[in-house]
Amino acid sequence: MKIIKKDRAFVQGRITKLVMVLLVLMSVVIFRYAWLQLVQGSELAERMRYQVGHDYSVQSPRGAIIDRNGRELAVSTMTKSLFVDPNHVENPAQLAKDLAPLVGKTEEDILNDIAVGGGFSWVKRRLEQSEYEAIRALIRDKGYAVCLGFRDEAKRYYPNDVLAANVLGFVGTDDKGLDGIEQALDKYIKGEVTESFIYADTQERPILESIFTQHGYQGDRCKTIQLTIDGAIQFIVEQELDRAMAENAPLGITCIVMDPRTAEVLAMASRPSYNPNRFWDYDQEIWKNRSVSYIYEPGSTFKAVVAGALLQEGIVAPNQTFVDPGYVMFSGKKIQNWSGGSFGTVTFADVVKQSLNTGFAIFGYDLGAENLVSYAKLFGFGEPTGIELPGEEAGILYSPDEMVDSDIATMSIGQSIAVTPLQLITAFCAIANDGILLKPHIVKMIKNANGTTYSETHVEEVRRTIDSATDKTLVGLLEQVVASGGGGKASVRGYRIAGKTGTAQKVNEDGLGYTEGKYIASFCGFAPVESPQIALLVMIDEPYGVFYGGQIAAPVAARIFSQVFRYLRIEPSDAPLGLDADEMDAEIGEGDASIHGVQPRETLREPAPEPVPDTPTEELAPELARVPNFYGKSIREAARLANEAGLSFTAKGSGFATSQSIGAGEIVDKGTPVKVQFSP
Repeated sequence: MKIIKKDRAFVQGRITKLVMVLLVLMSVVIFRYAWLQLVQGSELAERMRYQVGHDYSVQSPRGAIIDRNGRELAVSTMTKSLFVDPNHVENPAQLAKDLAPLVGKTEEDILNDIAVGGGFSWVKRRLEQSEYEAIRALIRDKGYAVCLGFRDEAKRYYPNDVLAANVLGFVGTDDKGLDGIEQALDKYIKGEVTESFIYADTQERPILESIFTQHGYQGDRCKTIQLTIDGAIQFIVEQELDRAMAENAPLGITCIVMDPRTAEVLAMASRPSYNPNRFWDYDQEIWKNRSVSYIYEPGSTFKAVVAGALLQEGIVAPNQTFVDPGYVMFSGKKIQNWSGGSFGTVTFADVVKQSLNTGFAIFGYDLGAENLVSYAKLFGFGEPTGIELPGEEAGILYSPDEMVDSDIATMSIGQSIAVTPLQLITAFCAIANDGILLKPHIVKMIKNANGTTYSETHVEEVRRTIDSATDKTLVGLLEQVVASGGGGKASVRGYRIAGKTGTAQKVNEDGLGYTEGKYIASFCGFAPVESPQIALLVMIDEPYGVFYGGQIAAPVAARIFSQVFRYLRIEPSDAPLGLDADEMDAEIGEGDASIHGVQPRETLREPAPEPVPDTPTEELAPELARVPNFYGKSIREAARLANEAGLSFTAKGSGFATSQSIGAGEIVDKGTPVKVQFSP
């Protein structure tokens, strides 16, 4: 019995000691757990994060830009960007050698990327799919997973290449808009970057996604920009500008199409242009939108505004007669008509129709500096229009107090004032809109990601320029310019078109005087007269050869008018006025010149330089021609060579010649058409 009690006490003692040991161990565990959780918890969690994961920037795609009918003009797609972890590069020279040909960089460039040090350095952002596939294969085959990886980034894409390029602009590598709409509305369409944390392997591929990984930002807040541009009309315009570039070989052409009822821009284009998908391949001057950034003396197109002011102030009436002296003198400066002679006794309607400099100079002088400048301001000149585009110029307008007699006279014929193309067509829209000036717009609305409207642009009236009755009289005078005056080549059979042509000498770069032989030819007008729906400006800068606006700008306008009428299904006018442009007499009166002090003549053009022959010369029969070598030439140079060879020339594309339909040096009949392909 005593033995049993002794054994029980021994066992209980052992159990007690064991319990005490367990309690101590449990206390240590609890204390250690509490220490790790409460004291070192944050530090340990942070260490774990950077051992198995990293911070990750998630970028949403940039908002789209679409035309008024929903056609995509600019979109964003997700693409891969390549980075290197310099800390894990074992053989920099070998990596650079393997990677350089796949990313289009030199080995030295890649070594510089690696030399940055740290754990991250970009190698190439926004890879093409073919580049991505090739690099991924390299990583797999060469075991570069420890030092190379990819990140998703949004890439801007312009599906129509050059279409509306100068309006749209482009985006830099940091998703920042750098020109055009992309720049002006960057704050609305810029993709947002959200910082998150993911657990990933050495190639930054997410792991344990169902438990740990945060899902990327979907870009619910980026907006879509809907422009007033109509993609179809824009295409019509750019196609005709390419044709005009080939035919006239100018330095550049600008064209704007607007709806005068709303002042919405339906098309806006310049040549030369560029492909925003590869904007870095082009000179920065080509990026500029000439419609808003180029200022020039408008020449006779400005006479429409002067005529409106003269009618409004009662200085003239349409049937008032005027004896044309042929030329007039103001402050020692001679201003003469385009013909160099007198038109005899004419009415003011004839002065407008024939664009007589003498009449406008004399009547403009009677109007006075104060009124002349005041009406120019009423029509929107001298200040930016406020359109939603960057880089808009205000133009140049004299202060009345600084104007002498000759300044008044020359401003009355479209000199001594500088305007932008947008200002000029906006003024013509006011004439087409019963004398009411509207603010031009190129943005129709901004849409939220869910399709709801964030903001919408409405018709914005600025002010009345002239009375309704005066405006109707002015429209009638401008209609006669196209129906039977100097703007006849802008006519389209069956439609009533009003407008004004212009031919102005270019101001010297120093702003003093004019450059001999360099002109700007233009036409600005609207149609149909009974209910204007289309306003159109064509401005051709330094055309080669014929340079009168009535001869080269008006036909371009006619072709655009004709196609836009059909596209918009605008019915012909009741009275079949006007002729097709091709039926106009080639020697129609050139009453659109406003040359300061000299008579504009073809002989004022600088002689064309003699071409350097690309092939050996030999005596050819008069009816034969040798095809020049167009390769590497600009459209302007190629057009000159074709013209000198007596060949018909057709250009396709833009940039520099890369191929031609008939080989260089071949002997063909004069007049044979040669098609030349141009590429950037």
